[in-house]
Amino acid sequence: MACVSRSREKIVYLCALCTLNNMNVSELYEIFLQHPVVTTDSRRTPKDSIFFALKGETFDGNQYASKALEQGCSFAIVDDAKISGNERFILVDNVLETLQQLAHYHREQMPGKMIIQITGTNGKTTTKELVSTVLSQVAPVQWTQGNLNNHIGVPLTLLTLQDDNGFGVIETGANHPGEIAQLSKIVDPDMGLITNVGRAHLEGFGSFEGVKKTKGELYDYIRREGKIGIFLNASDENLVEMAGDLPAVRYGLTGTDGAEVWGEVVECNPFVKFRYRQEHTQWHTVQTHLIGAYNIHNLMTAVAVGMQFGVPFPLINEALANYQPTNNRSEYRDTGRNHLIIDAYNANPTSMSAALDNFSRIKAENKMMILGDMRELGADSKAEHQRVVDVAAKSGAEVWLVGKNFADTQNTFRLFPDVEAVKTELQTNPIEGRTILIKGSNGTKLFQLPEYL
Repeated sequence: MACVSRSREKIVYLCALCTLNNMNVSELYEIFLQHPVVTTDSRRTPKDSIFFALKGETFDGNQYASKALEQGCSFAIVDDAKISGNERFILVDNVLETLQQLAHYHREQMPGKMIIQITGTNGKTTTKELVSTVLSQVAPVQWTQGNLNNHIGVPLTLLTLQDDNGFGVIETGANHPGEIAQLSKIVDPDMGLITNVGRAHLEGFGSFEGVKKTKGELYDYIRREGKIGIFLNASDENLVEMAGDLPAVRYGLTGTDGAEVWGEVVECNPFVKFRYRQEHTQWHTVQTHLIGAYNIHNLMTAVAVGMQFGVPFPLINEALANYQPTNNRSEYRDTGRNHLIIDAYNANPTSMSAALDNFSRIKAENKMMILGDMRELGADSKAEHQRVVDVAAKSGAEVWLVGKNFADTQNTFRLFPDVEAVKTELQTNPIEGRTILIKGSNGTKLFQLPEYL
């Protein structure tokens, strides 16, 4: 039977427990339109929101559904049939799948909004923010907040989209094959963008070829569904190979064949100054607040996207010059005691190599590196950590290593089991007058160190 009917003012429930078998996604969407705020955390229950009772390895959201309603939610989506006695429960077969279906349906109601999906090994978040900053110069832009780029975060992001105009910039991440394919189906992007492919999450992907295949699932979706096309860094041979004959807006470093716009680093000490131009036109030079020459690719992506959608060059330049990185990504901080280069949100062999290379270019005395373990590398972990150690040994900088993976390498550096040991050392023997690179996987928690430096 029909589980819901609409009055002019509200949704009226006709049964105590509705299932998605009886209530299709369009009917659930009518409820969402009346209550367009979604939460998955019973500790955060905005008034009149909808609570989705997700399950995890150590928790079952169904157990908190009643609490969510008591604290302000209007309805709770649950998938435990034993729950009863509350007319504001909506029983479905699978809460996560329902969340994803609802998010996809919501996205499909906005055919006038240009959706750009971003994935890649490194630079996803920085690129997302640069692209969004540039596009916001000419139109409303909604984009992924923080790192909500997985099978839960992506639908939550889509459900925040408003109005059938402007842009949606959606970041998607993966650590296993098939994840980008699944997320692409949910997002249904108009255009796709892969920042790069590198040696990360090898434990889940199995090999570098596995990384390429999984990230390439975005290209596969664009090709199969006949979407507008992709933004392609034509300086990246892997991406060019993966893209094949897909319609593409091409950009790259100076001299790159087939690029519609070229760019190059002018200076990087410590902030990146770069310039770009189209063939036979004048250079545009921009001083940024980004640390790391490797950011030239992220910057050029934002330039290419801006050009494609008609953002005037002065506004592109202004947006990139004013962008301030946060969240421990390519962030520079002067603490009054030391100069810090903080890149402690994530680390893999590709990003670690880029960070060490950039640090070697910075002109400074008394340089130091605090490097944390790289996670999820599987059988390649020991060799990859040894490779980092060997590069660091040639830098001439003082090096501290943090974590058990680095402890398994052959080196002469100071070793710390975890970030707590580093904090204890810094409290006992404070460091001053140094230029310090802080780089490691988020799990090593090196982002806690700046307050001690």
